[in-house]
Amino acid sequence: MTSQTGTGVAAEEVAPPHRPTRAPAPAVQVPEAVRRRLVPFDARLNRHSWLAAGLVTLIAAILRLVNLEHPRGKIFDETYYATEAQALLRHGVEWDLDNNVAKYVVHPPLGKWMIAVGEWLFGYNELGWRISAAVVGIASVLMLARIGRRLFGSTALGCAAALLMALDGMHFVMSRSALLDIFLMFFLLAAFGCLLLDRDARRRRWLAFMEAGGDPTRRGRSGRPPLSWRGGVPWWRLAAFAFAGCALGVKWSAAFFVSFLILLVVIWEAGARRSAGVRKPWRDTFLDELGWVLAGVAVMVVTYLATWTGWFLSDSGYGRHRIAAEGGTELPVIGALLNLARYHLDAYGFHSTLEAPHTYQSWPWQWLLLGRPVAFYWSDAGPCEAPPCAAEVLLLGTPVLWWSFLIALPLLAFFGIARRDWRALAIGLGALTALLPWFYYATGNRTMFYFYALPAEPFLVLAVAYVLGAVMTPRPGAPASLAATDRRTVGAVAAGGYLVLVALCFAYFYPIYTGQSMTYAGWAARMWLNTWI
Repeated sequence: MTSQTGTGVAAEEVAPPHRPTRAPAPAVQVPEAVRRRLVPFDARLNRHSWLAAGLVTLIAAILRLVNLEHPRGKIFDETYYATEAQALLRHGVEWDLDNNVAKYVVHPPLGKWMIAVGEWLFGYNELGWRISAAVVGIASVLMLARIGRRLFGSTALGCAAALLMALDGMHFVMSRSALLDIFLMFFLLAAFGCLLLDRDARRRRWLAFMEAGGDPTRRGRSGRPPLSWRGGVPWWRLAAFAFAGCALGVKWSAAFFVSFLILLVVIWEAGARRSAGVRKPWRDTFLDELGWVLAGVAVMVVTYLATWTGWFLSDSGYGRHRIAAEGGTELPVIGALLNLARYHLDAYGFHSTLEAPHTYQSWPWQWLLLGRPVAFYWSDAGPCEAPPCAAEVLLLGTPVLWWSFLIALPLLAFFGIARRDWRALAIGLGALTALLPWFYYATGNRTMFYFYALPAEPFLVLAVAYVLGAVMTPRPGAPASLAATDRRTVGAVAAGGYLVLVALCFAYFYPIYTGQSMTYAGWAARMWLNTWI
């Protein structure tokens, strides 16, 4: 007789049937060489690396924030961008405050909105319109430290790269001025950093697939990692394209980098498949990643359009109702997009025909040579120790650093080819993407300035750090030896000496980066080339 439960049902009937538990499948032993190629870097949180990066960032912050309000008044193109940022706060669109009409401008609004945040927080004054550039400049130093650590697998080299940028005159001056290019550089560097994280995530995905018993040599879906909302969606890649959209929302020259991002995605994805043992890595990359690349481009476009939100929501922005003003019919949404497209065509016409001579214009082949820096501010009012006096804010890269770029780039190519190193390729492509398009525009005599090279600077600095690392370390896989140890010691001493030399050079030029009043003789001593005057 069976016992009854309180509900009158036999106990045997409610007890679940016994099922033997299945032990988890053991992880497949992936060959160490394959594992090392897929996940060569330990990305776990490292407290000491963050402390080191924080120290370098603190140095950058102190340099950029001390006496940020000097010089007083608007310097160089602050006349335009600080004023337009204030107009955005008042009207939501660029506005001619003197004539009380919508203003035609040729750059998208995001950079000016970022300047406007500072004006909203601290007022319409020097601190207000410069603080956003300073914060973004400081943040870019921290980003470079982390990007450098990931690229080189070395906290020391990552922090060395960040310190070099912290002590660069052009980055320093642009971080203390309400111009757009520091925001452009920040978003492009953020996009590159996100793409590095995407590379790591996608390669870890392939490794996990192989450890779970997956066979990359099989054809079709069974030979690929499974799709999932968490692990299959390349979130970091989409974030990279979102940052690219933000960069476009600052300046259209960010468009040069879109092809760079897509090229890196293709190269890195094919490389991951080749490392995993996929039979046709390039074909499979195209089949698997085309959709995600298109999705990234869509994210970029939507992000860019979002930077025009103030213009879309207004009825008074320049050209906002152009079709209606010309007697046409404006359809909802489509009409606004068509009006924006016509605005863009007008702005493109301006940029493509800009050939007006300017005192401080320069050509791309002069930029690494520091052939023609830009004077942001000048005063001879004093006081100083012995008149006549001079005070200047000169946009000039730290000479020792910038002239070393000329050496680092060919060495980057040499070591990269000799070691077949993907890092050298990524760094070199980044630098070339930022510089080479301007050589094309130079054939049309377009007016250009030295600060157009700012987006290239993080990659140029990374090139220096890469070469320092290559000089200090033997070829990967080479056997340990006393000669290798001596090479590390000598290389470390040379790298340390180089950093000290850059720091001393920056300190020497610091007065003309910050507009300090000095004797005319002291100012003239810093004009090493006639073209700097």
